[in-house]
Amino acid sequence: MAKPKIQILLIPDDGTFPNNDALALILMHQVFDPTTKNLVGSIEETFHVNAWRGSWRNGIFTFHHYHSTAHEVLGLYAGRVKAQFGGPDGQAVTAKAGDVIIIPAGVAHKNLDQSPDFRCVGAYPAGQSPDMQYGKPGERPLADQNIITVPLPKTDPVFGKNGPLLEIWQRDV
Repeated sequence: MAKPKIQILLIPDDGTFPNNDALALILMHQVFDPTTKNLVGSIEETFHVNAWRGSWRNGIFTFHHYHSTAHEVLGLYAGRVKAQFGGPDGQAVTAKAGDVIIIPAGVAHKNLDQSPDFRCVGAYPAGQSPDMQYGKPGERPLADQNIITVPLPKTDPVFGKNGPLLEIWQRDV
């Protein structure tokens, strides 16, 4: 795995989506070599070894949603995606095969556009299970309470106990 170029975005509450004032969204560019044979298997194994479990393969929903009970990692293994984080007025970023996105609990995300071949694998820190929240009236304040009680992961999903996630999120808290 290559030393990634890291992009850090702190995404505050927008009134509808809680997002996360304490933990930054982390985009690691070109962590994995996109030409790797069985890239999806390599990403899944890396996440699993580093105690990010419950993996799935698919894409990113085309509607704003967030998880109040778990952090999430996305490893892109094919194509490219333009995703928006933070709700309708949030930040749009483009990611491609080989990139990894770590989304803290509470941060809304949505697929704005993708290449026809776009695919990613997602996972969650061991012991965490995601719920689905949509920014609807009535979700809060329970979602807000859930978000602040989600524990920090013990490992970075890519680099384990010495990964940048632990340093960045420790600094953010």
